Amino acid sequence: MQAPTRSLVLWFPDWPITAFMREAVSPPKPDAAVAVFANNLVVACSWAARAQGVRRGQKRRDAQALCPTLQVVPADPVRDARAFAPVVARVEERAPGVQIVRPGLCALRSRGPARYYGGEAEAARMLIRLLDDDGFGGVRASVADGVFTAEQAARTAPTDDPVRIVDPGAAGAFLAPLSIATLDDDEFGSLLSRLGVHTLGDLAALQVERVRERFGERGVRLHALAGGLDSQPVQPRTPPPELHRDIAFEPPLELADQVAFGVRVAAEEFIAQLGVHALVCTELRVVLTGERGERSERVWLHPGAFDAAGVVDRVRWQLAEDAQGIFGSGVAGVHIEPEAVDAAAHHAKGLFGAGPDERVHHALSRVQAMLGHRAVATPVIGGGRWLAERQVLVPWGDRAVTAKERSRPWPGSLPDPLPATVYPEPRLVGVTDVAGAPVTVGERDALSAPPAVLETAGQRRRIREWAGPWPISERGWDALRARRAHRFQVVDDAGGAWLLVVEEGEWRAEGRYD
Repeated sequence: MQAPTRSLVLWFPDWPITAFMREAVSPPKPDAAVAVFANNLVVACSWAARAQGVRRGQKRRDAQALCPTLQVVPADPVRDARAFAPVVARVEERAPGVQIVRPGLCALRSRGPARYYGGEAEAARMLIRLLDDDGFGGVRASVADGVFTAEQAARTAPTDDPVRIVDPGAAGAFLAPLSIATLDDDEFGSLLSRLGVHTLGDLAALQVERVRERFGERGVRLHALAGGLDSQPVQPRTPPPELHRDIAFEPPLELADQVAFGVRVAAEEFIAQLGVHALVCTELRVVLTGERGERSERVWLHPGAFDAAGVVDRVRWQLAEDAQGIFGSGVAGVHIEPEAVDAAAHHAKGLFGAGPDERVHHALSRVQAMLGHRAVATPVIGGGRWLAERQVLVPWGDRAVTAKERSRPWPGSLPDPLPATVYPEPRLVGVTDVAGAPVTVGERDALSAPPAVLETAGQRRRIREWAGPWPISERGWDALRARRAHRFQVVDDAGGAWLLVVEEGEWRAEGRYD
């Protein structure tokens, strides 16, 4: 097997926490207990949470039992990668050829930086000082034979000396006492533990032929790692093109029109740069920075692809939405960058245009540009128990993110098919029995009498068929917002089908099946 190359690794402990702190609109205090969760398990936690017993791999309920004030943050790999990209770019200014192993861990060949800065340890300390000056404290660095060994050395480096050098040829001896769980392969590690192999040294001592017979090439690869024979060299990334644009205003601007005018040239350059790389922007991130450090960040969507005018419109709309929000001063800067891009060939116009869809989009976009982002909306069906609240208006151009809401369990919600006519405000109706007495719903959902007559809009209709009641109960723990009602479906003698709700003794028509 090829001898491993010397690798320099930079490890950022608890990077998901760092990424959240740097991108949060209102970041918590540095001494706050924060934990990032994925699949209800802790994947990273702050030092304050760790001091109270929170650890990686803990279940959420156990972590909150140990630390009741724990702030729960959902895992976001996109956020972690986005926040890590500028860090890697900063490292590349001093030591090019960086490979991103994962957000929070990067590697590079040590030979070049070591020769330039006078040694492996000197090169590692220089990078740590660089990152510390940029506000990234606690970074650990190591140099060893191969990325795997260097990563384990960085993780075991002491806090007071964040640089650890594993001498050439000493990787196997360094890794030998480490647990088999270091390989980060739960299935393989569990099986080896049951076989009596508990450390990397125990695994490296096995004959490679026997490992291949039992575990195949996957086992051979892990066997080589355990012995310090990491044959995979550092694979430097190709730095992505600089597609973002930053606009600074000095002095800060107070009027939205002034900001939009100042962004126009940068928006045109932004779209032109995308065109150079045969790309289009389908999701746009806009970050507004106030004179006093206020920050407004939002990702805007587009049904097709952004042009320069669309970028300027989004900046103006974001300013309009935040006019009564966080900004108490002028706008000092605007940052625009593509959140998602696509090949320009996928958005090329057809030989004879796109027909009615293109004209509709052009017309609605023009109206939206004149009246504002929320002035043009399309209705979609969302989640909820009441029909009126399931009608969601989505601004034109935004994608309707309602599938997750609809898939949630909504006890008491109405199953399909839904009424074709839904009243924005349920209409007051009357339901009586054959004797003319109002029908009521008592304890245990029992009816006082079968419904016989429906009175609506001054008309009396005989009820031919009915079904129900189906109870709806909301917020039983809150005395002020608690609701309890019953639904009925009735068919009158004219063939009309109605969806009725009785709540606190009042009957109302929620919708009608046309």
